[in-house]
Amino acid sequence: MALQIYNTLTRSKEVFDTLNSGQVRMYVCGPTVYDRAHIGHAMSSIVFDVIRRYLEYRGFEVQHVMNYTDVDDKVIRRARILGFEPLELAEKYIDEYDQHLKELNILEPTVKPRASEEMPAIIQMVEDLIEKGYAYTIDGDVYFEVGRDESYGKLSGRRPEQMKAGARLEVDERKRDPADFALWKSAKPDEPSWKSPWGRGRPGWHIECSAMSSRHLGDEIDIHGGGNDLIFPHHENEIAQTESLTEKTFSRYWVHNGMMELSSEAMSKSTGNVLTVEEFLEMYEADVLRLLVLNSHYRSPLSFNEEIAAAAKRGVDRIKGALKPAIPGDGNGSHHALEQLADTASRDFIDAMDDDFNSPRALSAIYELVRGINQARDAGAGAHELGAAQDKLRELAGVLGLSLTAPRELETQASDLVELLLEIREELREAEHWALADRIRDRLSEAGIVLEDERQGTIWHFDGHAS
Repeated sequence: MALQIYNTLTRSKEVFDTLNSGQVRMYVCGPTVYDRAHIGHAMSSIVFDVIRRYLEYRGFEVQHVMNYTDVDDKVIRRARILGFEPLELAEKYIDEYDQHLKELNILEPTVKPRASEEMPAIIQMVEDLIEKGYAYTIDGDVYFEVGRDESYGKLSGRRPEQMKAGARLEVDERKRDPADFALWKSAKPDEPSWKSPWGRGRPGWHIECSAMSSRHLGDEIDIHGGGNDLIFPHHENEIAQTESLTEKTFSRYWVHNGMMELSSEAMSKSTGNVLTVEEFLEMYEADVLRLLVLNSHYRSPLSFNEEIAAAAKRGVDRIKGALKPAIPGDGNGSHHALEQLADTASRDFIDAMDDDFNSPRALSAIYELVRGINQARDAGAGAHELGAAQDKLRELAGVLGLSLTAPRELETQASDLVELLLEIREELREAEHWALADRIRDRLSEAGIVLEDERQGTIWHFDGHAS
């Protein structure tokens, strides 16, 4: 089965066919950096990290651009409240989000442009739109004339007359049409501004992304992504201004993730209904958030509460549990059965991900492999029999970005020492020196090593929190 992706533009799944064979150009709208990032922002970054990882797993070379919006009304308003310069405040939150990307095991984007550093490209695009007759100037402001674009509304299905003033939109009676949107805003007191042919000012939100995508990926790209709250007006306006200028298809596939909800309400900084990434990571390891996202299809809304987080934690622990070493003793020759199971899991995993990155189905394939590994271990399979299946489990989990943080190299280095301690502990137990035996168990637990006393002997594994 060929890889299929749901395209918001056509409202259907389509076979994935890139502009250049074996290469993917992907632009993803990143956060507007005016406050601490919440787990809804992290959800979008995780979704597109998984998409990128899978595309690379399938052999594509991916150019992944994720921008930071650091020139925006929200940044300016927030900076005034906190007593910061707007760009200084934005820099603070960019640094925080960069750290979150590392903590959440999200691959570093190929490029992370920010609007404040892209002014020449932005100004040039506005100039070109004016020259082609798609934009007009009024007292230092520049607007895109929506009526000049006959296909406007094709992404969202909304017509220009449905566009109403709202977030990031300003009522301006000077405009030719209320639906016209700002490409450039004339400077106001105490706001960051840049020199332009129309006087000092700053760009509108939509032109920033069009200019950054064009500069770093070219006029045409394969995937444009973001949350489904960006479909209108942001992505609609990006299409209008970009395609009017280039007369080319801006993006072949428009991919949008659903929103995360906290207590059945959409996460929003404006309402305070948020859980920050930092707060989440104080309670859970990063894999829990990733599995929580993966448990639902990326296009679906995702609820967050303590029960859902606890279920995701159990899922992470379940997968990690299959990476435990074999029970001491000889294997029973079940290698071929496990090898077949690993091959089946791999095929099922690829079939699922080829179907519009269906991560819940992909996880089902992983859990089947987990079940088989655990059954084989319980039946006495040795390290050699388990090894290949466990390697496949790590491979598939890694495609989804699950780090399964039990560090394999550390287990290998510590193995001889732990085995010696287990021998000593067993001798102490046989001599009924229970306190000393328990002390060994407790000290190992403090070091992140869990002991499990089975009928056949004691096995150990890292609990995933050791560093």
